[in-house]
Amino acid sequence: MKPETWLFSGGILFFLPVAFVYGMLTRWDEWVGFIALLLTGGLALLVGTYLTITARRIDDRPEDNPRADISEGAGEQGFFSPHSWWPLYLALGGAITFFGVAVGWWLWLIGVVITVPMIVGWVFEYYKGEHAH
Repeated sequence: MKPETWLFSGGILFFLPVAFVYGMLTRWDEWVGFIALLLTGGLALLVGTYLTITARRIDDRPEDNPRADISEGAGEQGFFSPHSWWPLYLALGGAITFFGVAVGWWLWLIGVVITVPMIVGWVFEYYKGEHAH
């Protein structure tokens, strides 16, 4: 997890100075961009810290070793649902919900009514039926 850790931790070194440069270039008249860049640096700090802690807890992966062979990364990488339709319908409900924020509360409500059951269905997909664990 070392490359990911360095990538996100490097975001702190980029976004925080850029925030202050942005503030100086706008003569501190425009606070939204300054605060957004500060929060982006904070998010990079948050993710970088999480990845640093996680990298200490797990063994080195083949990706962390520059001399590793491709065959060392072979094998099961995790469980990924090969046939789930829930994400498609969840994306549709989420799009309607976010579009409803711009259009009106009635469309937002329709999006929420579609989105909530899709989230529940996707989370509990493998708790019942043919593929229950």
